[in-house]
Amino acid sequence: MRHRKAGRKLGRSTGQRRALYRNMITQLFLHGRITTTEAKAKAIRGQAERLITIAKRGNSAEEPARRVHARRLVAARLNGPQVVSKLFSEIAPRYETRPGGYTRILKLGQRQGDGARMALIELIEE
Repeated sequence: MRHRKAGRKLGRSTGQRRALYRNMITQLFLHGRITTTEAKAKAIRGQAERLITIAKRGNSAEEPARRVHARRLVAARLNGPQVVSKLFSEIAPRYETRPGGYTRILKLGQRQGDGARMALIELIEE
């Protein structure tokens, strides 16, 4: 029984799942929107929003040590320094006054080949 077991496994081992989440969140921040399966979109949504919140707090921190700490926390979960700088310089300031809900999932229907439910996950414009 899976009672009280949080999270989705997506048929992958732990390392594969972490790599998948990291790549998908990186691409979401680079391009602003990605098309994927509904299950994967729901799986990365919380992590992506949490990273945006960390970036917001890091930008508003007055102490330099807190800013550096926020950047290191985000960099540990993303691929590439250019994505981290984009998150802190472009994405986080966009949501400075928004209390949460930075992403939107739009359902697109079923994929032609295997019938998987597809979805578009995007950053909300504000």
